[in-house]
Amino acid sequence: MTIRNLRLGFLMALAVVLTIAQAVADTNGFDLDSALVPAAEIHAGGPVRDGIPSIDQPRFLAAGKADYLRGADDVLGIVRKGVARAYPVRILNWHEIVNDDIAGARIAITYCPLCGTGVAFAAESGGRQLDVGVSGLLYNSDMLLYDRQTESLWSQIKRQAIAGPLAGRKLTALPLTHTSWSAWRREHPQTQVLSTDTGYRRDYARQPYGGYETERGLYFPVANKSRRYHPKERVLGVEIAGRYKAYPFAELSKTSGEIQDRIGGRPVTIRFDWANASARAFDARGNQLPAMTGFWFAWYAFHPQTEVFRAPPG
Repeated sequence: MTIRNLRLGFLMALAVVLTIAQAVADTNGFDLDSALVPAAEIHAGGPVRDGIPSIDQPRFLAAGKADYLRGADDVLGIVRKGVARAYPVRILNWHEIVNDDIAGARIAITYCPLCGTGVAFAAESGGRQLDVGVSGLLYNSDMLLYDRQTESLWSQIKRQAIAGPLAGRKLTALPLTHTSWSAWRREHPQTQVLSTDTGYRRDYARQPYGGYETERGLYFPVANKSRRYHPKERVLGVEIAGRYKAYPFAELSKTSGEIQDRIGGRPVTIRFDWANASARAFDARGNQLPAMTGFWFAWYAFHPQTEVFRAPPG
């Protein structure tokens, strides 16, 4: 074999190695061979796996000691087994996931700044408890979580594993309220609130995404688009029996604040708090449903067949 052929063979092998290395880097090391969505629509968001660190040992303060919060600050609030907790968005912007435990039940609080979506999950699948982290990958501009037990990738908005050993499995979503700190504290005066003592050095007073919430532009592509509302219009998205409906805040603000509706043949009550830009959904028994507040573009990207609430004339 000539030196020229040896050199050519080496260059070809190097090209293959570099291609494989780039593919691994583009997927942050996750196996997408079994992906339930087109792998080409899964994008690297920039940070490597765990480059945005989840909070795995959260610490909490009594409401009166959370002096770093202002009344208008957004929080995600949850009540489980009589325990109320608030997770400020100003912290979640930097971490996106809090692995928590309430009264012995493992839960994951997740927030995607690009979609404005906060979702709480029971952190278990098939009887196995899960610890979840930030994969650094996105699908439809929405964060993909991964569980550290099997390295499966989970879509936050689909609430489903889309790649890995658990592909196809669903996580159970829990009722979560996206509201202001003052409103949550007024409703739950004994609430605990996530501390800024997270174990990481971050400027939690700074918004890392600037004016993104008001801009029309998106950072990453999505499969389905609609011009019906501003892309960042906030909506309450509700799923019942495989049917989807969006309640844009622009429409809810034209109502009395309480709407009786039906989704998939089932009655649902929507309550909108205009002063605190917050909406919740309840079933016929008054139980809060695990609805999702987020940007219109994100809800539509995943649910192009969604119904949309329109305020009655007058």
